[in-house]
Amino acid sequence: MAGTRSRNFEGWPLFANSFRPFFLFAAIQAALSILAWLPMFYGELSVTSAFAPRDWHVHEMLYGFLPAVITGFLFTAIPNWTGRLPIRGTSLGALLVVWFAGRVAVTLSAEIGWVFALLVDAGFLALVVAAATREIIAGGNWRNLPVVALVLVLLAGNVGFHLEAHFEGAADTGIRVGIGVVVLLIALIGGRIIPSFTRNWLVKFNPGHLPVPFGRFDGAVIGCSALALISWIVTPLNAVTGVAMGLVGVLHLVRLARWAGDRTTRERLLLILHVGYVFVPLGFLLHALAGFGVLPPSAGIHAWMTGAAGIMTLAVMTRASLGHTGQALTASPATQGIYLAIIVAALARVAAMVLPAYGDVLLHIAACGWVVAFLGFAIAFGPLLAGSRRRALAIMGLPLPAR
Repeated sequence: MAGTRSRNFEGWPLFANSFRPFFLFAAIQAALSILAWLPMFYGELSVTSAFAPRDWHVHEMLYGFLPAVITGFLFTAIPNWTGRLPIRGTSLGALLVVWFAGRVAVTLSAEIGWVFALLVDAGFLALVVAAATREIIAGGNWRNLPVVALVLVLLAGNVGFHLEAHFEGAADTGIRVGIGVVVLLIALIGGRIIPSFTRNWLVKFNPGHLPVPFGRFDGAVIGCSALALISWIVTPLNAVTGVAMGLVGVLHLVRLARWAGDRTTRERLLLILHVGYVFVPLGFLLHALAGFGVLPPSAGIHAWMTGAAGIMTLAVMTRASLGHTGQALTASPATQGIYLAIIVAALARVAAMVLPAYGDVLLHIAACGWVVAFLGFAIAFGPLLAGSRRRALAIMGLPLPAR
Protein backbone atom coordinates (compact mmCIF):
# COMPACT_ATOMS: atom_id res chain seq x y z
CA MET A 1 0.00 0.00 0.00
CA ALA A 2 2.78 2.42 0.93
CA GLY A 3 4.52 1.70 -2.38
CA THR A 4 1.32 2.40 -4.32
CA ARG A 5 0.70 5.68 -2.55
CA SER A 6 4.29 6.78 -3.10
CA ARG A 7 3.79 6.36 -6.86
CA ASN A 8 1.04 9.02 -6.70
CA PHE A 9 3.62 11.64 -5.74
CA GLU A 10 3.27 14.61 -8.12
CA GLY A 11 6.60 16.36 -7.52
CA TRP A 12 10.02 15.69 -9.01
CA PRO A 13 10.50 11.88 -8.98
CA LEU A 14 13.93 12.31 -7.35
CA PHE A 15 12.13 13.22 -4.10
CA ALA A 16 9.36 10.62 -4.32
CA ASN A 17 11.30 8.09 -2.22
CA SER A 18 14.27 8.34 0.12
CA PHE A 19 16.42 5.90 -1.82
CA ARG A 20 16.44 8.11 -4.91
CA PRO A 21 18.40 11.18 -3.72
CA PHE A 22 20.39 9.46 -0.99
CA PHE A 23 21.62 6.57 -3.14
CA LEU A 24 22.53 8.94 -5.98
CA PHE A 25 24.37 11.56 -3.94
CA ALA A 26 25.97 8.98 -1.63
CA ALA A 27 27.50 7.33 -4.71
CA ILE A 28 28.79 10.66 -6.02
CA GLN A 29 30.20 11.60 -2.63
CA ALA A 30 31.87 8.19 -2.23
CA ALA A 31 33.65 8.56 -5.57
CA LEU A 32 34.66 12.20 -5.10
CA SER A 33 35.97 11.55 -1.58
CA ILE A 34 38.32 8.86 -2.82
CA LEU A 35 39.41 11.03 -5.75
CA ALA A 36 40.39 13.64 -3.16
CA TRP A 37 41.86 11.16 -0.67
CA LEU A 38 44.52 9.62 -2.90
CA PRO A 39 46.39 12.92 -3.51
CA MET A 40 45.84 13.80 0.16
CA PHE A 41 47.47 10.49 1.13
CA TYR A 42 50.54 11.38 -0.94
CA GLY A 43 50.67 14.96 0.37
CA GLU A 44 49.63 16.56 -2.91
CA LEU A 45 46.33 18.01 -1.67
CA SER A 46 44.94 19.39 1.59
CA VAL A 47 41.53 20.47 2.83
CA THR A 48 40.61 23.10 5.44
CA SER A 49 39.35 20.51 7.92
CA ALA A 50 40.05 20.42 11.65
CA PHE A 51 40.54 16.67 11.17
CA ALA A 52 43.90 15.17 10.28
CA PRO A 53 43.90 13.91 6.65
CA ARG A 54 43.37 10.27 7.67
CA ASP A 55 40.51 11.18 9.99
CA TRP A 56 38.84 13.31 7.30
CA HIS A 57 39.01 10.37 4.88
CA VAL A 58 37.65 7.85 7.40
CA HIS A 59 34.96 10.21 8.65
CA GLU A 60 33.60 11.01 5.19
CA MET A 61 33.38 7.30 4.37
CA LEU A 62 32.13 6.09 7.75
CA TYR A 63 29.97 8.99 8.93
CA GLY A 64 29.25 10.70 5.60
CA PHE A 65 28.77 8.20 2.79
CA LEU A 66 27.41 5.23 4.75
CA PRO A 67 24.77 7.16 6.77
CA ALA A 68 23.36 8.47 3.47
CA VAL A 69 23.01 4.91 2.14
CA ILE A 70 21.57 3.72 5.46
CA THR A 71 19.03 6.57 5.38
CA GLY A 72 18.01 5.77 1.82
CA PHE A 73 17.50 2.13 2.75
CA LEU A 74 15.86 2.76 6.12
CA PHE A 75 13.26 5.29 4.99
CA THR A 76 12.42 3.11 1.99
CA ALA A 77 11.99 0.01 4.16
CA ILE A 78 10.03 1.65 7.00
CA PRO A 79 6.84 2.23 4.95
CA ASN A 80 6.88 -1.49 4.09
CA TRP A 81 7.36 -2.32 7.77
CA THR A 82 4.65 0.03 9.05
CA GLY A 83 2.22 0.66 6.18
CA ARG A 84 2.69 4.41 6.62
CA LEU A 85 3.49 6.91 3.86
CA PRO A 86 7.19 7.44 3.09
CA ILE A 87 9.09 10.63 3.88
CA ARG A 88 9.24 12.54 0.58
CA GLY A 89 8.98 15.92 -1.07
CA THR A 90 10.03 18.94 0.97
CA SER A 91 10.80 16.93 4.11
CA LEU A 92 13.08 14.61 2.17
CA GLY A 93 14.74 17.56 0.44
CA ALA A 94 15.38 19.25 3.78
CA LEU A 95 16.96 16.08 5.15
CA LEU A 96 19.24 15.89 2.11
CA VAL A 97 20.28 19.52 2.61
CA VAL A 98 21.26 18.76 6.23
CA TRP A 99 23.40 15.85 5.00
CA PHE A 100 25.07 18.11 2.41
CA ALA A 101 25.67 20.75 5.09
CA GLY A 102 27.44 18.16 7.22
CA ARG A 103 29.84 17.31 4.39
CA VAL A 104 30.67 21.00 3.86
CA ALA A 105 30.98 21.68 7.60
CA VAL A 106 33.42 18.81 8.17
CA THR A 107 35.58 19.79 5.21
CA LEU A 108 35.67 23.47 6.26
CA SER A 109 35.77 22.85 10.03
CA ALA A 110 39.17 24.52 10.42
CA GLU A 111 37.53 27.73 9.20
CA ILE A 112 34.10 27.55 10.83
CA GLY A 113 35.13 25.85 14.09
CA TRP A 114 34.99 22.22 15.18
CA VAL A 115 32.00 22.70 17.54
CA PHE A 116 29.81 24.17 14.81
CA ALA A 117 30.93 21.42 12.42
CA LEU A 118 30.03 18.81 15.04
CA LEU A 119 26.53 20.23 15.55
CA VAL A 120 25.79 20.43 11.82
CA ASP A 121 27.26 17.03 11.04
CA ALA A 122 25.63 15.19 13.96
CA GLY A 123 22.31 16.91 13.25
CA PHE A 124 21.71 14.68 10.24
CA LEU A 125 21.84 11.35 12.07
CA ALA A 126 19.90 12.87 14.97
CA LEU A 127 17.06 13.75 12.57
CA VAL A 128 17.23 10.28 11.00
CA VAL A 129 16.98 8.56 14.39
CA ALA A 130 14.12 10.80 15.51
CA ALA A 131 12.11 10.34 12.30
CA ALA A 132 12.71 6.58 12.10
CA THR A 133 11.75 6.09 15.76
CA ARG A 134 8.56 8.12 15.27
CA GLU A 135 7.54 6.10 12.23
CA ILE A 136 8.27 2.70 13.75
CA ILE A 137 6.46 3.50 17.01
CA ALA A 138 3.49 5.02 15.16
CA GLY A 139 3.29 1.88 13.01
CA GLY A 140 3.66 -0.46 16.01
CA ASN A 141 6.61 -2.19 14.31
CA TRP A 142 8.65 -2.84 17.44
CA ARG A 143 10.70 -5.72 16.01
CA ASN A 144 12.69 -3.32 13.81
CA LEU A 145 13.66 -0.92 16.59
CA PRO A 146 17.08 -2.65 16.98
CA VAL A 147 18.04 -1.26 13.57
CA VAL A 148 17.27 2.27 14.79
CA ALA A 149 19.16 1.54 18.02
CA LEU A 150 22.26 0.74 15.97
CA VAL A 151 21.85 4.00 14.04
CA LEU A 152 21.66 5.77 17.42
CA VAL A 153 24.97 4.16 18.39
CA LEU A 154 26.36 5.35 15.04
CA LEU A 155 25.28 8.87 15.98
CA ALA A 156 27.04 8.52 19.33
CA GLY A 157 30.15 7.27 17.52
CA ASN A 158 30.08 10.31 15.24
CA VAL A 159 29.86 12.71 18.17
CA GLY A 160 32.67 10.80 19.88
CA PHE A 161 34.73 10.97 16.70
CA HIS A 162 34.59 14.79 16.67
CA LEU A 163 35.40 15.03 20.38
CA GLU A 164 38.22 12.51 20.23
CA ALA A 165 39.77 14.08 17.14
CA HIS A 166 39.77 17.50 18.82
CA PHE A 167 40.98 16.55 22.29
CA GLU A 168 43.20 13.56 21.46
CA GLY A 169 44.39 14.47 17.96
CA ALA A 170 43.11 11.23 16.40
CA ALA A 171 39.75 9.47 16.48
CA ASP A 172 40.79 5.82 16.87
CA THR A 173 37.97 4.74 19.19
CA GLY A 174 35.37 6.70 17.25
CA ILE A 175 36.49 4.91 14.10
CA ARG A 176 36.16 1.47 15.69
CA VAL A 177 32.71 2.29 17.12
CA GLY A 178 31.44 3.34 13.69
CA ILE A 179 32.93 0.30 11.96
CA GLY A 180 31.46 -2.00 14.61
CA VAL A 181 27.99 -0.57 14.02
CA VAL A 182 28.32 -0.94 10.25
CA VAL A 183 29.40 -4.58 10.57
CA LEU A 184 26.45 -5.34 12.86
CA LEU A 185 24.02 -3.60 10.49
CA ILE A 186 25.32 -5.69 7.60
CA ALA A 187 25.06 -8.85 9.71
CA LEU A 188 21.53 -7.99 10.86
CA ILE A 189 20.02 -6.66 7.63
CA GLY A 190 22.03 -8.90 5.33
CA GLY A 191 21.01 -11.91 7.40
CA ARG A 192 17.38 -11.12 6.67
CA ILE A 193 17.42 -10.00 3.05
CA ILE A 194 20.03 -12.37 1.57
CA PRO A 195 18.30 -15.67 2.43
CA SER A 196 14.89 -14.12 1.72
CA PHE A 197 15.83 -12.80 -1.74
CA THR A 198 17.70 -16.03 -2.49
CA ARG A 199 14.73 -18.19 -1.54
CA ASN A 200 12.33 -16.13 -3.67
CA TRP A 201 14.55 -16.42 -6.73
CA LEU A 202 15.39 -20.11 -6.30
CA VAL A 203 11.73 -21.08 -5.93
CA LYS A 204 11.03 -19.49 -9.33
CA PHE A 205 14.16 -20.20 -11.36
CA ASN A 206 16.26 -22.94 -9.73
CA PRO A 207 14.14 -25.25 -7.54
CA GLY A 208 15.98 -27.44 -5.07
CA HIS A 209 17.96 -26.75 -1.91
CA LEU A 210 16.78 -23.51 -0.28
CA PRO A 211 18.53 -21.19 2.19
CA VAL A 212 17.83 -21.46 5.90
CA PRO A 213 15.73 -18.46 7.01
CA PHE A 214 16.76 -16.12 9.83
CA GLY A 215 16.49 -17.96 13.14
CA ARG A 216 18.07 -18.54 16.54
CA PHE A 217 21.45 -19.45 15.10
CA ASP A 218 21.58 -16.11 13.27
CA GLY A 219 20.60 -14.26 16.42
CA ALA A 220 23.36 -16.06 18.34
CA VAL A 221 25.95 -15.19 15.67
CA ILE A 222 24.96 -11.52 15.78
CA GLY A 223 25.13 -11.55 19.58
CA CYS A 224 28.61 -13.12 19.51
CA SER A 225 29.63 -10.62 16.85
CA ALA A 226 28.56 -7.74 19.08
CA LEU A 227 30.62 -9.10 21.99
CA ALA A 228 33.69 -9.63 19.80
CA LEU A 229 33.36 -6.14 18.33
CA ILE A 230 33.03 -4.56 21.78
CA SER A 231 36.22 -6.35 22.78
CA TRP A 232 37.88 -5.04 19.61
CA ILE A 233 36.72 -1.48 20.27
CA VAL A 234 38.16 -1.58 23.80
CA THR A 235 41.32 -3.64 23.19
CA PRO A 236 41.92 -4.08 19.45
CA LEU A 237 45.38 -5.69 19.59
CA ASN A 238 44.83 -8.37 22.17
CA ALA A 239 45.07 -12.20 22.10
CA VAL A 240 41.63 -12.61 23.71
CA THR A 241 40.14 -10.30 21.08
CA GLY A 242 42.00 -12.25 18.40
CA VAL A 243 40.50 -15.56 19.55
CA ALA A 244 37.01 -14.04 19.73
CA MET A 245 37.36 -12.57 16.25
CA GLY A 246 38.51 -15.91 14.84
CA LEU A 247 35.62 -17.84 16.36
CA VAL A 248 33.05 -15.31 15.17
CA GLY A 249 34.60 -15.35 11.69
CA VAL A 250 34.04 -19.11 11.51
CA LEU A 251 30.44 -18.68 12.69
CA HIS A 252 29.78 -16.19 9.91
CA LEU A 253 31.23 -18.61 7.36
CA VAL A 254 28.84 -21.29 8.61
CA ARG A 255 25.99 -18.78 8.44
CA LEU A 256 26.85 -17.82 4.87
CA ALA A 257 27.07 -21.48 3.82
CA ARG A 258 23.45 -21.97 4.95
CA TRP A 259 22.15 -19.43 2.38
CA ALA A 260 22.68 -21.50 -0.81
CA GLY A 261 24.74 -18.80 -2.49
CA ASP A 262 26.40 -21.37 -4.75
CA ARG A 263 23.04 -21.83 -6.49
CA THR A 264 22.67 -18.16 -7.49
CA THR A 265 25.45 -17.86 -10.11
CA ARG A 266 22.92 -17.36 -12.92
CA GLU A 267 21.70 -14.06 -11.44
CA ARG A 268 24.48 -11.59 -10.62
CA LEU A 269 22.04 -9.23 -8.88
CA LEU A 270 21.62 -11.94 -6.26
CA LEU A 271 25.10 -13.45 -6.30
CA ILE A 272 26.69 -10.10 -5.43
CA LEU A 273 24.90 -10.10 -2.06
CA HIS A 274 26.60 -13.38 -1.15
CA VAL A 275 29.96 -12.15 -2.45
CA GLY A 276 29.68 -8.98 -0.38
CA TYR A 277 28.87 -10.92 2.77
CA VAL A 278 32.03 -13.04 2.34
CA PHE A 279 34.00 -9.99 3.45
CA VAL A 280 32.26 -10.01 6.86
CA PRO A 281 33.88 -13.27 8.04
CA LEU A 282 37.06 -12.33 6.16
CA GLY A 283 37.28 -9.14 8.21
CA PHE A 284 36.85 -11.07 11.46
CA LEU A 285 39.50 -13.62 10.48
CA LEU A 286 41.99 -10.93 9.42
CA HIS A 287 41.43 -9.17 12.75
CA ALA A 288 42.08 -12.47 14.50
CA LEU A 289 45.50 -12.57 12.82
CA ALA A 290 46.06 -8.92 13.73
CA GLY A 291 45.33 -9.77 17.36
CA PHE A 292 48.38 -12.05 17.32
CA GLY A 293 50.55 -9.58 15.40
CA VAL A 294 50.53 -11.49 12.12
CA LEU A 295 48.88 -8.75 10.04
CA PRO A 296 48.20 -5.02 10.48
CA PRO A 297 44.70 -4.20 11.80
CA SER A 298 43.96 -2.19 8.65
CA ALA A 299 43.71 -5.41 6.61
CA GLY A 300 40.57 -6.44 8.47
CA ILE A 301 39.24 -2.88 8.55
CA HIS A 302 39.39 -2.62 4.76
CA ALA A 303 37.87 -6.07 4.33
CA TRP A 304 34.87 -4.75 6.25
CA MET A 305 34.73 -1.24 4.82
CA THR A 306 35.85 -1.54 1.18
CA GLY A 307 34.67 -5.14 0.90
CA ALA A 308 31.57 -5.79 2.99
CA ALA A 309 30.30 -2.20 3.19
CA GLY A 310 31.31 -1.19 -0.35
CA ILE A 311 29.96 -4.28 -2.09
CA MET A 312 26.83 -4.64 0.04
CA THR A 313 25.85 -1.00 -0.39
CA LEU A 314 26.13 -1.24 -4.17
CA ALA A 315 24.28 -4.56 -4.14
CA VAL A 316 21.41 -3.07 -2.15
CA MET A 317 21.44 0.24 -4.06
CA THR A 318 21.23 -1.41 -7.47
CA ARG A 319 18.57 -3.93 -6.42
CA ALA A 320 16.40 -1.39 -4.59
CA SER A 321 16.69 1.15 -7.41
CA LEU A 322 15.46 -1.44 -9.91
CA GLY A 323 12.79 -2.99 -7.73
CA HIS A 324 11.26 0.23 -6.42
CA THR A 325 11.10 1.80 -9.88
CA GLY A 326 9.34 -1.18 -11.42
CA GLN A 327 12.27 -2.58 -13.42
CA ALA A 328 13.13 -6.25 -13.89
CA LEU A 329 15.30 -7.63 -11.10
CA THR A 330 18.23 -8.69 -13.22
CA ALA A 331 21.77 -7.33 -13.56
CA SER A 332 22.40 -5.49 -16.84
CA PRO A 333 25.90 -5.43 -18.40
CA ALA A 334 26.46 -1.99 -16.84
CA THR A 335 25.41 -3.28 -13.42
CA GLN A 336 27.72 -6.27 -13.72
CA GLY A 337 30.56 -3.89 -14.62
CA ILE A 338 29.85 -1.93 -11.43
CA TYR A 339 30.01 -5.17 -9.43
CA LEU A 340 33.28 -6.21 -11.03
CA ALA A 341 34.85 -2.82 -10.28
CA ILE A 342 33.92 -2.86 -6.59
CA ILE A 343 35.11 -6.46 -6.14
CA VAL A 344 38.46 -5.53 -7.69
CA ALA A 345 38.64 -2.50 -5.39
CA ALA A 346 37.94 -4.60 -2.30
CA LEU A 347 40.46 -7.33 -3.14
CA ALA A 348 43.14 -4.81 -4.08
CA ARG A 349 42.62 -2.73 -0.92
CA VAL A 350 42.96 -5.74 1.37
CA ALA A 351 45.91 -7.05 -0.63
CA ALA A 352 47.65 -3.67 -0.30
CA MET A 353 47.82 -4.25 3.46
CA VAL A 354 48.78 -7.92 3.23
CA LEU A 355 51.43 -7.33 0.52
CA PRO A 356 53.06 -4.00 1.47
CA ALA A 357 55.77 -4.39 -1.21
CA TYR A 358 53.05 -3.82 -3.82
CA GLY A 359 51.11 -1.36 -1.68
CA ASP A 360 51.26 1.71 -3.95
CA VAL A 361 50.16 -0.13 -7.08
CA LEU A 362 47.38 -1.98 -5.25
CA LEU A 363 46.21 1.22 -3.57
CA HIS A 364 45.82 2.92 -6.96
CA ILE A 365 43.98 -0.12 -8.37
CA ALA A 366 41.64 -0.09 -5.36
CA ALA A 367 40.95 3.63 -5.69
CA CYS A 368 40.27 3.34 -9.43
CA GLY A 369 37.94 0.38 -8.88
CA TRP A 370 36.03 2.21 -6.16
CA VAL A 371 35.62 5.39 -8.23
CA VAL A 372 34.56 3.45 -11.34
CA ALA A 373 32.00 1.47 -9.31
CA PHE A 374 30.33 4.42 -7.60
CA LEU A 375 30.54 6.89 -10.47
CA GLY A 376 29.31 4.04 -12.65
CA PHE A 377 26.29 3.67 -10.39
CA ALA A 378 25.62 7.43 -10.55
CA ILE A 379 25.86 7.46 -14.35
CA ALA A 380 23.87 4.26 -14.97
CA PHE A 381 21.22 4.66 -12.28
CA GLY A 382 21.12 8.44 -11.88
CA PRO A 383 18.62 9.00 -14.73
CA LEU A 384 16.40 6.22 -13.34
CA LEU A 385 16.48 7.70 -9.85
CA ALA A 386 15.73 11.17 -11.22
CA GLY A 387 12.76 9.87 -13.21
CA SER A 388 14.19 9.35 -16.72
CA ARG A 389 13.49 5.65 -17.20
CA ARG A 390 14.20 5.45 -20.95
CA ARG A 391 17.58 7.17 -20.64
CA ALA A 392 18.57 4.89 -17.77
CA LEU A 393 17.63 1.72 -19.67
CA ALA A 394 19.58 2.93 -22.70
CA ILE A 395 22.70 3.51 -20.55
CA MET A 396 22.36 0.07 -18.95
CA GLY A 397 21.91 -1.62 -22.32
CA LEU A 398 18.42 -2.92 -21.52
CA PRO A 399 15.46 -3.06 -23.92
CA LEU A 400 13.44 0.17 -24.11
CA PRO A 401 9.71 0.01 -23.37
CA ALA A 402 7.31 0.59 -26.24
CA ARG A 403 6.04 4.17 -26.49
